[in-house]
Amino acid sequence: MTRASQALWFPYAQMQGLEVQNEVARAEGTRLFLRDGRVLIDAIASWWCVIHGYNHPELNAALRAQLENFAHVMLGGLTHQAAQRLADRLVALAPPGLAHVFFADSGSVGMEVAMKMAVQYWKNLGVAGKHAFLSLRHGYHGDTTGVMSLGDPDEGMHHPFAGYLPRQHFVAPPEGMGDGRGEIRRSVDEAVSLLATALREHGHEIAAFACEPLMQAAGGFHFYPPAYLAEARRLCDERDVLLICDEVATGFGRTGTLFACEPAGITPDIMVLGKGLSAGYLGMSATLATERVFAAFLGEDRDKAFMHGPTFMGNALACSVALASIDVFERDGCLAKIRRIEAILREELLGLRGPKIREPRVLGACGVVEVHDRRDLQGVQEFASARGVWLRPFDRVVYTMPAYVMDAADLRRVCQTIRDWFDRS
Repeated sequence: MTRASQALWFPYAQMQGLEVQNEVARAEGTRLFLRDGRVLIDAIASWWCVIHGYNHPELNAALRAQLENFAHVMLGGLTHQAAQRLADRLVALAPPGLAHVFFADSGSVGMEVAMKMAVQYWKNLGVAGKHAFLSLRHGYHGDTTGVMSLGDPDEGMHHPFAGYLPRQHFVAPPEGMGDGRGEIRRSVDEAVSLLATALREHGHEIAAFACEPLMQAAGGFHFYPPAYLAEARRLCDERDVLLICDEVATGFGRTGTLFACEPAGITPDIMVLGKGLSAGYLGMSATLATERVFAAFLGEDRDKAFMHGPTFMGNALACSVALASIDVFERDGCLAKIRRIEAILREELLGLRGPKIREPRVLGACGVVEVHDRRDLQGVQEFASARGVWLRPFDRVVYTMPAYVMDAADLRRVCQTIRDWFDRS
């Protein structure tokens, strides 16, 4: 065990006295090979992005091929084939009507782009005062300043910035999916009523309603039914409010369909992708907009142009590996793999009961056990590591969101490790 470097500042960690014992020397498939000789099954795919596993030969080859030409050129006044091809590919895959793609270099920045698009959309149309946002409680949309304001102001990791962040509007989502995927604590009808009231009272100042479709990830891994999303689309249309779907975590199969919007049969005005987009190889996001949104930025007036331009947007290496990842996703039948993962997670986790357990729940390639008290998860990471599994609990939740290539034996071993944690006392 070695003390963390004083130069390296780790994320989401109290640095005082921090001890680090997990130095990765190499990674292959779903396994992390540590410098000290230990091998860990990665149960969370490096924050859910390494969907095809580590060191994938085809993704590696795509990077090498692009590198032979160039690694990066600016998109300001220049373009390149990888960016153009990826934009076309995403439009072809996305819900119907999403026709234009703006690239950035992280999910957080992709959501910042979405917020700026929404505010400027109304300004360009000459509609005054629509510069606030409505979002779901328990939400998480990133760590940059604008999107932090869309996170729950009373809970979560962003409460130290209260008073600094813009004040937004919040509504409670449905709680629970039913069908063994979560006890229903707030029905769709109740949640829709709350949303309708918020839009009726504040729609004149709300540029967009932002939500994570079906699965609120880092805010606590809450799931809710597609019917709520369909009603949100209808209500936003009624009140002239844009709908932003943050699919950074849910996109590319995590909830069981290519995009989580699909089961609701809706197209958002703006959709944001990240994480699985580049299969964990390079930081990248894509913000997709409908023709309606895009058209509002056209005209002779330069002030109507969208004035945003990350230095590394449309990075050629990231675009190339994303294109290769989509090829692998489609060719290897990843949606079928996710259905098999979900079946195992449901079998292994949904029956978990105990005095410390509030609720187990499963959706797609995501299995969650929520406890009543976060102290009941203290030590679970070390416990799992000693059994050859890499877990990282969050608040009151221990979860697995594995790479889609994880085989059944390893997935059952991950689940058994979680079960053993709760059976140990």
